[in-house]
Amino acid sequence: MSDWAKIDDSEFQAFARKVHDAVQAKTLIESIERSLDLVARYALKEVKQRTPVDTGTGRRGWDVTEPHYTGSAFVFDIYNNTEYISFVENGHRQVVGRYVPAIGKRLKKPWVEGTFMWKSTEADLQANMNKIIEPEVEKALSQIFGGD
Repeated sequence: MSDWAKIDDSEFQAFARKVHDAVQAKTLIESIERSLDLVARYALKEVKQRTPVDTGTGRRGWDVTEPHYTGSAFVFDIYNNTEYISFVENGHRQVVGRYVPAIGKRLKKPWVEGTFMWKSTEADLQANMNKIIEPEVEKALSQIFGGD
């Protein structure tokens, strides 16, 4: 090949190695998992605050799994294994006129509205998730593609 066709691609090769090393080190995945951990803790705090308290069992029952990458999605679960929490969330019916010794009253309404503590937390989370995740992702991308 003649001299006029030679190209110095050493800078490109260095950049490609840097990106390859970042991909191998899972820099971006770890960054997103860290920011999702913030999202998960935020959601847990919010749903606990929105859960009505009588004995505190329902509020204490909320927990969250650690965020992880499944190969196609980033996942964390917020759950509550308290037996009656779905009735508090979604509402429930009751027999009018039945006497309940625990509260010392007769039931007056056939339907008790739900509090929708998870549904409202989820809507709030959808609205604010990007504000929490974007700075971490931008920082990771800056490390990979930008400066050090």
